[in-house]
Amino acid sequence: MTPRVLTIACLAVLAVAVTSCAGEDQTGSAAHRMSVWVKGTALGEDIGTLMADNARLPKDVPNGTGAVHAACGTMEDDAQMANDELPSPDAQVTIWLSTAYGLEGAAGAVCYDAGSTNKKLLAQAERDTAKAEALYGRVIIRIQSIDGRLPTTTTTTENGPISIFG
Repeated sequence: MTPRVLTIACLAVLAVAVTSCAGEDQTGSAAHRMSVWVKGTALGEDIGTLMADNARLPKDVPNGTGAVHAACGTMEDDAQMANDELPSPDAQVTIWLSTAYGLEGAAGAVCYDAGSTNKKLLAQAERDTAKAEALYGRVIIRIQSIDGRLPTTTTTTENGPISIFG
């Protein structure tokens, strides 16, 4: 075999190998791809965890800066872990989730800087988390329109309207 034929043969084998490694979330109908991605990434649990982080923060403010730092650090970590699951099979879902996770990360950094005393920064963190939660609502509706199923978000914290200021 000449080097050129050998190169072409290797490229053909490589192309077959790469396409055969495509995950289930990359094949089939849009509904199938979305369903597999939602389940495989635990999207519902990621959103539920971030919403629980958001709800917990106002409860930690009265406990002092150390408690706020712990809560905000957790929020940043959870946002980064969720962001690592992107992209989704749908470009719009990816954009909304990327924005929401960015807002969560920014809120975590701002509230960490705020500690328990800087009301202005705490208010900014609260606005960012509210914007993120609105985007989660859009994502869930979009996924339902694609997949036909409503993703379940689970939380262990009551997520009623709570303000950082009590």
